[in-house]
Amino acid sequence: FISSRALEFANMIKESEETASPKYRLYVSLGNCVVQSEPSPNDQLALLNTVWKEVMKLTSSSEYISCAQIWIEFVAMHFSKKEVNTLLDDIIKHMTMDRAFESHYSDLVSIINKILPHFKNFSTLFSMNKFLPYVDLFQKEEVKVEVCTNIVRSFVYQQQEDANDPLIINAMMYLCQTIHDSINALSLEDDKRQSSELICGFLRKISFGRDFEQQLSFYVEARSTFSNLEHVLVYLVHSVNWLSMRTRAVVKGNHTRKTASFVRACVAFCFITIPSLDSVIHKLNLYLISGRVAIANGALSQGDSFFKSAINCLAEVPQYMDIDRKRQSTEPFVCSFFSNLFSTLLVVPDNPDKEMLFLINGVLNAIEEYKWIEGSDHKYRVYMSAVCLLSASCQDKYIYKVDKVDSNDSLYSGERKFINEIIDLVHKLLEIISNHIKSLTSSSDEHKRQARLALGLFARLSCHSDLSDPAVSNMIVNLWQLTEKHGNISPNTLRRFRAIVTQQKNPSCQTLVNKLSTDVLALDV
Repeated sequence: FISSRALEFANMIKESEETASPKYRLYVSLGNCVVQSEPSPNDQLALLNTVWKEVMKLTSSSEYISCAQIWIEFVAMHFSKKEVNTLLDDIIKHMTMDRAFESHYSDLVSIINKILPHFKNFSTLFSMNKFLPYVDLFQKEEVKVEVCTNIVRSFVYQQQEDANDPLIINAMMYLCQTIHDSINALSLEDDKRQSSELICGFLRKISFGRDFEQQLSFYVEARSTFSNLEHVLVYLVHSVNWLSMRTRAVVKGNHTRKTASFVRACVAFCFITIPSLDSVIHKLNLYLISGRVAIANGALSQGDSFFKSAINCLAEVPQYMDIDRKRQSTEPFVCSFFSNLFSTLLVVPDNPDKEMLFLINGVLNAIEEYKWIEGSDHKYRVYMSAVCLLSASCQDKYIYKVDKVDSNDSLYSGERKFINEIIDLVHKLLEIISNHIKSLTSSSDEHKRQARLALGLFARLSCHSDLSDPAVSNMIVNLWQLTEKHGNISPNTLRRFRAIVTQQKNPSCQTLVNKLSTDVLALDV
């Protein structure tokens, strides 16, 4: 009823005398009505002009801002950016007189929050020359951070298309920097996490399409601007690695001088950024991923540098650290990391300027030097994985390769010196593992550990060794006997593992199976 006759009511309020109720309250009530129920489109402009001419005459900042925060939503709903900008300009003029804004921060924040939902394209919002000056009215730090957070959150969730407009980028960088600069050593982890998520959401929305160099320049600027938020730096490293792989996809792996130079610039970005991180877990993961990206793009020496840095970084991993807010051992992560590193090192060719198997030897030294928890078997499980890597490295042709990268199978072509080097390493590792397994005899708990380790080594040797070799065959039989010695492994498990040997397509396998315990053979009956 009121909205359909809003213009009439506005004229009545204009001509009325302030007796029972102040006029500004009537304008506030009328504004609430037209926001909730749309008035006639033909009356909207006339209604706005009639009301705002009267609102502008209000001398009390409290009365003025009460009206402004209601009518700004009406304008944002039904008018263009020109009208919104005009109202913002008028609000700035009224609020700067006698620094009235200091007494009305909550109302000013409300105005921003009422404008934002009505802008789906932030190019339009930031093209209003009074929007950022309005944001500058918030001179109290916590209030300004709140406003910037609300704007960035709206951009992340409402901006429908990727952006590369300098207007958007500059404005959003300013807002995000305000959020970033509010974080200090006393900030809560949740605050850091939420700020990082918002800034990463903004970065994710910026895309320059096929202009990869411009994209990298943007990431370089972002790194210097948001250097105190670790999760943002991690995101930037991932993004630059993704940029390298996109470049590789565009040229289909055949880099030109220009694209090769660009990829090296991306690699350099990652290599410079990763050491600045505090979390050793993030460092290790990013060194490994960045090394893989470098190798995939033919940057072999840079890839080696990443892997060497990862190996050196392993010494920084503590035995325990807070993971998911719980104090946990880092050994499961370290074991997983070594397995991932081993799978990568298979395809990484030796550096001709270094000794044979330089990186693999470096990893084995790192395993030995790492401070494993006393009474843990993880070290020896990692050594078993290293045996699998070395076994795969002996093959004439590796089971997987990186396109346009010659791995050691091509470099050495079965050279005897290379094979002998691997055999020597395998013998050393097997001796270390065997001695540890044999030492586990003092308690029932150690008997269980002994059985599990023996079974694990049995499975690996069955798949990765020459079963026709008498020494290997004898070792496998001995491991099998240790596995079943104290009855710590279930019969079903033993049967499944024995099937590993049985299924090998090798005449010597049947001879080996016959050497296994007759008690286990009876399991198939």
